[in-house]
Amino acid sequence: MALVLNEDEVMLRDTAEGFFAEKAPVKALRELRDTNDETGFDRALWSEMAAMGFAGIAIPEDHGGVDMGFQAAGLLAEQMGRNLTASPFLSTAILAATVLREAGSDAQKGAWLPKIASGETVMAVALDEGPKHNPAGIETTAEKSGNGFKLNGAKAMVVDGHVADQLIVAAKTEDGIAFFLVDPKAKGVAIERTIMVDAHNAARIDLIDVEVDGDALIGETNAEAALNKMLAAGRGIVAAELLGAGSEAFRSTVDYIKERKQFGVPVGSFQALQHRSSHLYSELEIARSAVLGALTALDEGDDKAGRYCSMAKSKLGDVAKLAALEGVQMYGGVGMTDEYDIGLFLKRVRVLQELLGDAAYHQNEHAKANRF
Repeated sequence: MALVLNEDEVMLRDTAEGFFAEKAPVKALRELRDTNDETGFDRALWSEMAAMGFAGIAIPEDHGGVDMGFQAAGLLAEQMGRNLTASPFLSTAILAATVLREAGSDAQKGAWLPKIASGETVMAVALDEGPKHNPAGIETTAEKSGNGFKLNGAKAMVVDGHVADQLIVAAKTEDGIAFFLVDPKAKGVAIERTIMVDAHNAARIDLIDVEVDGDALIGETNAEAALNKMLAAGRGIVAAELLGAGSEAFRSTVDYIKERKQFGVPVGSFQALQHRSSHLYSELEIARSAVLGALTALDEGDDKAGRYCSMAKSKLGDVAKLAALEGVQMYGGVGMTDEYDIGLFLKRVRVLQELLGDAAYHQNEHAKANRF
């Protein structure tokens, strides 16, 4: 496994760096937050991302995408993390697109993947149900009803669920976990917007006797393979976004301690802060390798790619949190104020830590998998 970027990926990284720095910097998130924007992201920006090919990064070319793979998607997510960009990239271009690509029928792929790639449609995957990530604990049911199914249950932390044009709901059938396409305006669907601490948006969704026809089923009534692929992809991309957020928190902190003075000298000249900065730099470099390795394995179809993505998510959750917390401390008292961006990075990191499983969840999963 060669952990290096190819020429196309380097070009994509450089393009994304300039695009997000110009079109979606941190001040754009501040504006969305301060105006309490009901959508939670800029739809014009999402259209521009689609025009750049970003929305179709993991979608096959015959369905309107560019099909550059998850490594390329990670490069985009990293730059979004650096700028705290709010967009439906994770919910739509990664999670929903992966489910459809892995399990969807030809008709479903033809109907939805081109719309995702063009930025025409926002989709949200309704997976978790409790306060913590637990895909093994899905209690939402899908019972056969006439020519279709009847869904009952409640979902939490549905990213972009309040503005989704279509929901993909994970529910328990008599054969296992399956995915269903659900119209958010269907009878029995109740959606409540959740404004998270990082100024991004999710939703709580209640499903009460929601009737869907047979064509709403994505794949089989046991979609374990598609579920695992979606989880691996999502965790790898969230890890990449954490890498971006942690790296930018570190960069801004180093710049600040080079300028902030105490006793007539920059505080960055103090050995204690130099040691802490050196340690953090090393941790971020190790974390970068973890993300690169996980997403490369996912693109290559490695049987252990899911575990690698889980490891990367665990590692990046810890390292990005360390970067943000160290940043707040090194900034001093002003790090606690809204005037400086470091607090925004800490909030985003803490939300991303929980999304698709925190470090403790993934460490426990690895412990169970390796139990003799």
